[in-house]
Amino acid sequence: MENVQTAPVVTTPEALLAHWQGHRRLTRKVIQAFPEKDFLSFSVGGMRPFAVLAMEILDLTEHGIRGIVTGSYPEVHELPHHANNHDRMPKTQAAFLAKWDEVTEALNELWAQIPATRFQEINVAFGQYENANIDTILYFIDNEIHHRAQGTVYLRALGIEPPAFWDRY
Repeated sequence: MENVQTAPVVTTPEALLAHWQGHRRLTRKVIQAFPEKDFLSFSVGGMRPFAVLAMEILDLTEHGIRGIVTGSYPEVHELPHHANNHDRMPKTQAAFLAKWDEVTEALNELWAQIPATRFQEINVAFGQYENANIDTILYFIDNEIHHRAQGTVYLRALGIEPPAFWDRY
């Protein structure tokens, strides 16, 4: 009998999606915590406003998961969060939250279409990031956490208590 090595399973696709959706629930709370004008324009130290950071999270989630399912991605410069495309972003905080909810549902629907073997396949995301799909997904989650932390700093700078980092329900 041939000795076949397989990658150890640390979690299941369902558990990883639940983990990601927990982060998405918390990021949505951070978006809601901002006063409208500050969500759209406030920044610290030359960083982008939280609306642009939230759009990046939306872009990577929506187009990233679709790319993992189909193998086809738009180029980074084509995405709304890219500096040349800000006119394609939602114009209000309420519109961002509606888009957030739409992408959350799309994530659930598209996730269900990913065969288990697809997680280990190598793909080139957004025309430039070659990696195993699982590592690309982990990057999407890490990127969201990073930008949510920036939003938390913005809220504190505005004198607003941010949602607790552990409150993902």
